[in-house]
Amino acid sequence: MGINLTNFLSSKSKKTRMIDFQDLDHIDGMSISVGSANLYKDKRDDVALFYFREGANYASVYTKSKIISENIKWNLNQKNKKVFSLIVNSRNANAFTGKQGYQSLQIIADLLVKSLREIQIKDEEFPKNISSNQIIFGCTGTIGEKFPCDEIASQIPNLINKIKYTQNKFIWMKAALAMMTTDTKPKLAMEECKIGNEKIKIYGIAKGSGMIHPNMATTLAYVFTDANLSNEILNKLLKRNIETTFNSISCDSDTSTNDMVSIFSTGITKHHHIKNINDKKLQNFDKSLNSVLLNLAKRVVSDGEGASKFITLYIRNCKTEVDAKKIGFSIANSPLVKTAIAGEDPNWGRIIMAIGKAGPNINLKKLTIKFGEITIIQNGKLHETYEEAKVSNYMKNENLDVYVDIFTGSKNFTVYTMDLTKEYIQINSDYRS
Repeated sequence: MGINLTNFLSSKSKKTRMIDFQDLDHIDGMSISVGSANLYKDKRDDVALFYFREGANYASVYTKSKIISENIKWNLNQKNKKVFSLIVNSRNANAFTGKQGYQSLQIIADLLVKSLREIQIKDEEFPKNISSNQIIFGCTGTIGEKFPCDEIASQIPNLINKIKYTQNKFIWMKAALAMMTTDTKPKLAMEECKIGNEKIKIYGIAKGSGMIHPNMATTLAYVFTDANLSNEILNKLLKRNIETTFNSISCDSDTSTNDMVSIFSTGITKHHHIKNINDKKLQNFDKSLNSVLLNLAKRVVSDGEGASKFITLYIRNCKTEVDAKKIGFSIANSPLVKTAIAGEDPNWGRIIMAIGKAGPNINLKKLTIKFGEITIIQNGKLHETYEEAKVSNYMKNENLDVYVDIFTGSKNFTVYTMDLTKEYIQINSDYRS
């Protein structure tokens, strides 16, 4: 299974962070297959199939948008405790496609189930009776265009023929590339941990570059583990860790119709049985899952459409975490703040503006703002040692840290965002071309 890097190497090179890729390898109980349904003008991989031989326990969180894609509707309607396959396509969001879009998923699921049953009979000692409600979908791309059912359905035999039961770094990268739309880099992350004395793998891939703002997840992200965890435990873990990872990023303040983050547990590793999310033997897994999700979330921001800066906003000492989050996203989503940072202009007045309009109370007499190690505002006043030249020089960095202390309490929240450049406008004015 060679790797097709067309849509990776032909993309505009960017000097931004997160270009390194970890060495994801094999997870027992699953396989990956990637192909091209010719959904783009230039031939590239655009469909990825994930197959779980024994089935997988799973949990998902979805967009909170009032308008959702047909694949999200499909996934929400499937009540089976185990899934046997996830299939993801790029180029078409299957949103605002109505009956045609939903029925297309049924056609594809039925065709895929038939092929997977044949593989089960051929490869498994005890074949499973797979049904179409054990298939879930991820879709990403343009909203409102007819869903390419025939093109994707025609790829099912090819995807099935390419199924291999051992993965490596290049297959994971190939799958991540197939999900990309305006992304310029695939997003991969991994952690290894223990549940009790047993070694566990947690691997994840994601896509996302534009239409990124938290109202659940803000992108497509899929996490896979060989742990043996119930749907209930997975659901609680995912919801708990989403808040400080995918719900702490913003590129452009827009929430997609297709947002989806899922975790799949193949159950192959026979570790200590976890009955409760507070089991101490789960702590290492919980921490590692957060690390994978945060790594992927940061990669989405880093590859934001047109991004030249990766910005971390540390909002501290607020009355509540909700207050800290409101202030953080008020700054992160301000076009005035984002364009100033793109222009490397140390216009701290725009930070002041964004704090003030956010809504929560602030202790103006103690308000402090720092860019990196440089104190700009202290005790509600311009710091006596402030030198704009130093701040201007700091703004030239690709990674910028902004610290805001509100002094109304002890709660904190960290937000990750990007700047707003001319390239963002170019990308989105030419998105469907």
